Amino acid sequence: MTDTPQDTPNPPIPPEDLLFALRRKEGTWVEWGQACQTLQKAGFNPQKIFEETGFEPIHQNQVIVGAQVYSSMVSAGVSEAARAHFGARGSDILYELRILTQAERAAAADFILAKQLDADGAREIAKAIKEFSRLFEAPEGFSRHPGDAAAYQYWRAAKQKSDLQERSRLIAQGLRFAHSQSAREQIEKLLTDFSVTPARPAPRLPVYRLESEEELPRVLPVVGELPLALDDLKSVPQVRETGPFQMVSFSGNQAWVPVPGWQVVLKAEDPVAILCQSDRLPAKLPGKVETVLVVIDRAQQEWDANSYFLVEGAGELQLQWFETAPETRPHGRVILVMRPKKIFDEEFTKEPWQIDE
Repeated sequence: MTDTPQDTPNPPIPPEDLLFALRRKEGTWVEWGQACQTLQKAGFNPQKIFEETGFEPIHQNQVIVGAQVYSSMVSAGVSEAARAHFGARGSDILYELRILTQAERAAAADFILAKQLDADGAREIAKAIKEFSRLFEAPEGFSRHPGDAAAYQYWRAAKQKSDLQERSRLIAQGLRFAHSQSAREQIEKLLTDFSVTPARPAPRLPVYRLESEEELPRVLPVVGELPLALDDLKSVPQVRETGPFQMVSFSGNQAWVPVPGWQVVLKAEDPVAILCQSDRLPAKLPGKVETVLVVIDRAQQEWDANSYFLVEGAGELQLQWFETAPETRPHGRVILVMRPKKIFDEEFTKEPWQIDE
């Protein structure tokens, strides 16, 4: 039986043709992003693509991510107007929506188009939607619409300002974005209510960095207690260490990671570890973005204003700080954020004569 034309998959485009199309800037920016991604997956590094096409690495990243956002929001059901508009321009705007879920991207794109926002405005809207999504319940008067999400952030910021000029500017911005009438009414109340609600500063993350080789323990499999048979020895799987924290894994999805016996770790009742990039933490860490290990004590679920917690929002686990008690019980408290040791030459630590000196 032969395939019908609609059932036959499109054959892959040769890299030479993709490079030629990029060099001549043929097609839409979405196609440029898809072409750059295909070339990178084929083994072309961004610098090589730049030399062949003139697309700088930073521009490649923008159109690749923007094209991914475009595809996901089309799948979610964005309006035809937004689909046509962003299909022709706006890679820098869609790039800012990368932090949102598929449905949120579609709603944000429609709103951004309606308000004629630029990339800076899109960044503010995306941040507002992301922060609003972490709230278990929408605040009184505000809906889940992107406009109300942005308006809420301006309303909240205005309440914290005593300077009347700055306060008025934030109120005006809130009224500009407010979608629902109830949200507008909440913001308009600030025109006659001049009370100030001071912002509570977020606590510092409990960050530690491994400093010495002695703080990098190894996880060893235990065969058992003598007397033992040869089969007991053979039954122990080989341990493989990966990543900056020497995480070990066996068959299946189980994995273990060694953590120094610091007091905060020893006192934990039910600790678990999560890997993440440092730029995904709820508070910014100084220095470059790197992989960090976040230790959560699942036994500590009582709210504390001086701690960060693991919660579920928008269908995924998130690390978050709550200024007031949340409506839903957290899934654990952050007790440790561990940064990897700065090792300039990893082979150096494996030479005994060098370590002993």
